[in-house]
Amino acid sequence: MSDELQHDFTPSCIICGQIKENGILIISEFICEDCENEMVHTEVNDAKYPFFIHQMKQILYKKNA
Repeated sequence: MSDELQHDFTPSCIICGQIKENGILIISEFICEDCENEMVHTEVNDAKYPFFIHQMKQILYKKNA
């Protein structure tokens, strides 16, 4: 994120809910680096996979609301 954006925005991860400095923005929602890394390394048959899908769907629901 740019320095200017960091001063005006306190990112709370849509996956874990924690406030972190580094991560990505998808549409208008923040995903921290830790969750991003965990998601991309999670197998489809892992118990956490449905949770990640559910949390990611929240991004689309907010956009279409």
